[in-house]
Amino acid sequence: MSVHDELTSVQRCLDDLARSVGRLEQQIGKGGLEMRRVRADADHLRESVALLRDAASTPVTPKRPDLVTIPDTPYDDSLWIDTDDEGLGARDRRAP
Repeated sequence: MSVHDELTSVQRCLDDLARSVGRLEQQIGKGGLEMRRVRADADHLRESVALLRDAASTPVTPKRPDLVTIPDTPYDDSLWIDTDDEGLGARDRRAP
């Protein structure tokens, strides 16, 4: 099944759920906290599926990362003042 078919199937199930929740509300009443929660959860599911449908309908184009040009000229030696050589420690001290 394609994504569109799956989303359509989910939408049909949510429509059935909404009808069932409506029938429950008629039998139990809308006032209870539990019923309001069930209604809110069903509405949130509908909103989430709508967002999924929108996301699936827009094609995702991979974005190429920006290229960074690295110059061939050597770096300025002043960048390395007061740095440690990895594994060797500071320049003016003995290695462990």
